[in-house]
Amino acid sequence: MNLSTRWRELFPDRERRRAIWSIALPIMGGMMSQNVLNLVDIYMVGHLGDAALAATGIGGFTNYLCIAFIIGLSAGVQALAARRLGEERHDETAVPLNGGLILSLLLGLPLSIILILLAPAAFPYLNTDPQVIAEGVPYLQIRLASMVAIGMNFAFRGYWSAVHMTSLYLRTLLIMHAVNIFLNWVLIFGNLGAPAMGVKGAGLATTLSLFVGTGIYFTFALRHARDKGFMQRVPSFQTLKQQFMISLPASLQQMFFAAGLVALMWILGRIGTAEVAAANILMTFHLTALLPSFGVALAATTLVGNALGRNDVDEAARWGWNCAALVLIYGVVLGLAVIPLADPLLGFFLKNPETSDLAYLPLVLWALGVGFDAAGMVLMNALIGAGDTRRSMWISILWQWVFFLPLAYVAGPVLGFGLLGVWILNGIYRFGQAVVCAQQWAGRKWAGIAL
Repeated sequence: MNLSTRWRELFPDRERRRAIWSIALPIMGGMMSQNVLNLVDIYMVGHLGDAALAATGIGGFTNYLCIAFIIGLSAGVQALAARRLGEERHDETAVPLNGGLILSLLLGLPLSIILILLAPAAFPYLNTDPQVIAEGVPYLQIRLASMVAIGMNFAFRGYWSAVHMTSLYLRTLLIMHAVNIFLNWVLIFGNLGAPAMGVKGAGLATTLSLFVGTGIYFTFALRHARDKGFMQRVPSFQTLKQQFMISLPASLQQMFFAAGLVALMWILGRIGTAEVAAANILMTFHLTALLPSFGVALAATTLVGNALGRNDVDEAARWGWNCAALVLIYGVVLGLAVIPLADPLLGFFLKNPETSDLAYLPLVLWALGVGFDAAGMVLMNALIGAGDTRRSMWISILWQWVFFLPLAYVAGPVLGFGLLGVWILNGIYRFGQAVVCAQQWAGRKWAGIAL
């Protein structure tokens, strides 16, 4: 194969771009809604001061750690449903969804109760500022009450993505987030006669909106997936066990990644509260800017699974490269656009000029490497779509926990390089992880995995 042919296969043609975007665009819209909501939350909570921002930042990342294992169950739903669709076993595509909902309930309910009870004792280990603790503990407890709803919502997202019906995901999230923003306005500031709950109001608004979303997802599934087995075929114990074992590495990957974010906030907390507040904004920018990449990553999971269901390994490999190439181009263009706007963007959300100055250079460094980070994330999701969840897990855990976090602790609190030193290492970690993902995808050891 000559070089020009290889380049043509790497970058998707018009038809393949249309297939990718048909799945990715509704997911992107839903995630854009989520991140607009995050920015609105930060804007509203930002009026309460740095301690409130730090409390919601630490509480939010800790909540993500607590729910990460449940979120990972969606990987099994999507991989199995996509494979069944590729095999044209249409009346079985929703059986993995049934399994994901059952597992979310069986695991999520007892786990949420235990974690709510443990939150007051655990939170002070994450931050020693008394005001941050006082506001962060009830916020975290309220967020933890939504664990079952989150698990089910992600199971539905995995299913809608697998069967190319992501528009239903988008519709649900738009309603959820409109409800959330309205409740934020009511509960944080005490509008319409409600008590002004501050940070607790932000947590309660999010939890209530998540349960609203779960109800909407069930309504859509009863309408569109009953003939695919939804609520009709209960998975056997062996089927549930198989689905759990497929999902387990993805769940552990999510959990360790979320734990790494909490550990990062803990490291930054040893530097100062302003650094935690700045990092909260930086991470929110990161999640918002990578929206198209998240959508394309989930499209890669589906398209790879569909191709392998048809036993077409070459097609599956090409889908992975096509999706990665799209987000690499996007990331490079985005990074170049963000750099001149870094100062006004930070100034809008960070009312303290000194905190904004702390975040400026880290944001510029992030913008320089975001394209490689995005491409690596897509290839990691392609591995998940192929059922190679174990390899994806080890890549993520080793780069984050063996390389980045130990060096971040040494560079930040110990050697005094502060937030900037930590973010330089973060860029190296993300680039290295992307290179390893590309090597593993090219090696095709994922091709023989049976689901």
